[in-house]
Amino acid sequence: MKNITVIGAGTMGNGIAHVFAMKGFKVVLADISEDALLRAMATISKNLSRMLSKEKITEEIKNETLSNITTVTEIADAVNDADLVVEAATENLELKLKIFETIDENAPENAILASNTSSISITKIASVTSRPEKVIGMHFMNPVPIMKLVEIIRGYSTSDEVTKTIVDLSKKLGKIPVEANDFPGFVSNRILVPMINESIYALHEGVAGVEEIDTVMKLGMAHPMGPLQLADFVGLDVCLAICNVLYEGFGNPKYAPCPLLVNMVTAGKLGRKSGEGFYKYSKDSKELVVADSFK
Repeated sequence: MKNITVIGAGTMGNGIAHVFAMKGFKVVLADISEDALLRAMATISKNLSRMLSKEKITEEIKNETLSNITTVTEIADAVNDADLVVEAATENLELKLKIFETIDENAPENAILASNTSSISITKIASVTSRPEKVIGMHFMNPVPIMKLVEIIRGYSTSDEVTKTIVDLSKKLGKIPVEANDFPGFVSNRILVPMINESIYALHEGVAGVEEIDTVMKLGMAHPMGPLQLADFVGLDVCLAICNVLYEGFGNPKYAPCPLLVNMVTAGKLGRKSGEGFYKYSKDSKELVVADSFK
């Protein structure tokens, strides 16, 4: 396996391209937006420069990593020579199904098709392809270059051979793969997102304030980041999407998204990426400041 295609140049996509390219794989990074591709390459270069300044890599490794990445705006062109395609588009079922149909039509017969989805059924994604045995979940954690975990999710038809190949490949990337079965949210988000949602309920019902909830979880449960700050980091729209996948998938009211979360997403308060969620974010300051709505 030498040629990797990554579909989607957002936060996850550029991180996935980064780790493959740094391990010597030839990477094609695809996105319909040329601006997104330019931003992605700037981010990868900036992250490599940070690693260089900390003497974790050499100038030669930085240059080789960047030279291993090619960018394109057409999915069909991106996957022609791929041994592995990793889809890292927005967490939207219809979009992912459309992308996988296109990938399946244009990728070589022996190519493995992986999704970085954080909650959507791999079996559902595989159903629109002609190779369901070669479709698998490869759920990286954010930030990809730093976080060690890769959640490997088998769909109903995913073969043992493909699973072993992706597990071994994850290890070559310096990651720790953990296998999971195809249930809504898999392991990571089936546990994490209900905790975040319950934290939002606690805020919504007046149990405690934003800082108080996050402080309890950081100091009392040794979490490196409080759940409300983490929700901002992940993106409140992503949290809501995963809540809905869990709620619809299990039909259990315990997974129903908190009305406050729904209202914040509707109002465009998506967390760090929009500049405001439970906290306010400024390019000029790294200080964590509670949003005015929750003071």
